[in-house]
Amino acid sequence: VKYLKFNRNLRSVAEERVGQVCGNLRVLNSYWIVQDSTYKYYEVILVDPSHKAIRKDARINWIVSPVHKHRELRGLTAAGKKNRGLVGKGHRYSKTKPSRRSVWKRHNTLSLRRY
Repeated sequence: VKYLKFNRNLRSVAEERVGQVCGNLRVLNSYWIVQDSTYKYYEVILVDPSHKAIRKDARINWIVSPVHKHRELRGLTAAGKKNRGLVGKGHRYSKTKPSRRSVWKRHNTLSLRRY
């Protein structure tokens, strides 16, 4: 099979599966542990938003708010952002997406309204 490939990476799939099983916890991030010929293993960091220590800590209590529910399903973790192509930073990075050629073509093609 040459062209039919799964679009997302296995790390984001692992985060999504853990997030579905542990619905009361928030997925913070994940990292690769080990792999063999068949499987890749990732460790997923989960945060309990109802825990008092999390709610009091100013560095992590942003994850308590309801907007951050199921970040892994919306591609807001590091693995999801990488898959969405949002890892680049800096001045003029937006001119490289979706590709340099398509951006050049978009800027150099005259588009006129019909009516």
